[in-house]
Amino acid sequence: MNCDFHDNMDTRNHELVEKYFMANKLHRMYLERELNKSGVYRSQHQILMFISRCPNASQKEIANRQHVSTATIAVSLKKMEKGGYISRVADKDDNRFNQICITPKGQAVVEGSEKIFKKVENALFAGFTDEELDQFEGFLDKVRLNLEYLFQESDTKTE
Repeated sequence: MNCDFHDNMDTRNHELVEKYFMANKLHRMYLERELNKSGVYRSQHQILMFISRCPNASQKEIANRQHVSTATIAVSLKKMEKGGYISRVADKDDNRFNQICITPKGQAVVEGSEKIFKKVENALFAGFTDEELDQFEGFLDKVRLNLEYLFQESDTKTE
């Protein structure tokens, strides 16, 4: 069977987008595979990393940082507390709020995660010269700006 689904899409730009998506997918798959070995899911890793950098963060602060609802964070925190990765301490000034603290078990996950992230970052850019990295950064900035312009353009059309 000859499927010509991509015949109309075989442009250089489309090929570049496909390569970009494939690289992104491989990056995400590798990270998830390695991070899941700790028993903590990717979104929980992000929460642990934030708590590690911002000790005693509130649930609301974590939700804002992760761009999710406080209810979503509450579910993740409950699972992480049950797993022994975090603890909650009532705020000394206001008992309605809990400060979220990372436990030694949670800190060990963060340290393992940082090693994985560093390994992936080093692998991603292995063999690149400083000049190539500068170029790549410029290309990514240009792509981001183009997409931001596209959002702004669509926002003005809907107003």
